[in-house]
Amino acid sequence: MKEITSDDVPDALGPYSQAIVSDGTVHVSGKTGEDPATGEAPESVGEQTTQTLANVERILEAAGTDADAIVRATVYLTDMDDYDEVNEAYRSYLSEPYPARTCVEVSRLPAPLDVEITVDAEIDGD
Repeated sequence: MKEITSDDVPDALGPYSQAIVSDGTVHVSGKTGEDPATGEAPESVGEQTTQTLANVERILEAAGTDADAIVRATVYLTDMDDYDEVNEAYRSYLSEPYPARTCVEVSRLPAPLDVEITVDAEIDGD
């Protein structure tokens, strides 16, 4: 097991790793849409989703892989009415075949934002 960190994403909000590599898979902890340069997040959930995926990809790059290697994602939304807007941003950031995915509505997130995404990605992809 190996810890992965990147200075190019916002710091974790608790006692957890940004990502862990185990058996050729990188497991990325939940990321949100803060811009690492400013600490600010966009207002729209679509823009938050795009920034979140960019933050996820920075961690994947630190692990030696990229967004094309994502095999599974979990999306947490504070309002399921945002589902279509999240899908639009998700579709424009990732390419087919899309990763397996679960989307869950939660009452709130640790950061005061509307979307959080966790992913698992292959390092030595097939």
